[in-house]
Amino acid sequence: MAQIDTVTRILDTAEVLFAERGFAETSLRTITGKAKVNLAAVNYHFGSKKSLIQAVFARYLDPFSERFHLALDNLEKEYGEQVIPLEALLETMAQTALEVPGERNSLKIFMKLLGLAYSQAQGHLRRYIQEHYGDVFTRLVALIRRATPELPDAERFWRLHFVLGTVIFTLSGLDALRDIAEKDYAERISVRDLIRRMRPVIVAAMQAPLPGAGSDRLTAAS
Repeated sequence: MAQIDTVTRILDTAEVLFAERGFAETSLRTITGKAKVNLAAVNYHFGSKKSLIQAVFARYLDPFSERFHLALDNLEKEYGEQVIPLEALLETMAQTALEVPGERNSLKIFMKLLGLAYSQAQGHLRRYIQEHYGDVFTRLVALIRRATPELPDAERFWRLHFVLGTVIFTLSGLDALRDIAEKDYAERISVRDLIRRMRPVIVAAMQAPLPGAGSDRLTAAS
């Protein structure tokens, strides 16, 4: 039990510090100092800083991947041979994502970590995510491809990354957005409220018509 407590304390501390300061800027000594454990404990349980970073992501992605596979199984049973609508895919992904952080720190922290995984030089982490969780994301993209047959693969790639950026920016800045909504518009917003408002914007972005050659020329001329 003591070992489990030590591992949990290290992971809890590491994910908060990584989200606040970044991966490169957070040293193992800073983590051990905050977690009140010695450096030997980190080396014993994780072996390296890279392995610790990967373990932080695994705490979220392991349950998410397992539950999302099951949720997609249920969707495929429900729709049979029919194409699963984009709205249903996004709703299922959002609901699954909301379930997992209840067991951890918060969705906000994980979204900050996910943003850092793409914005900082963490090639090992992107490889780790692809190797361990690529199957569920490949499955999702295949279903999205069926739901958006009019999009060329390259265009779909860009739109999915624009959407991912929107989601990460919005959910990682949740506290600030809540403050603005309450002070400026007298609205109290939950995470579910925010996702409900974001969903039609994301669907519209994925389903927007392709830019025409005429509009491209006008843009270039201006």
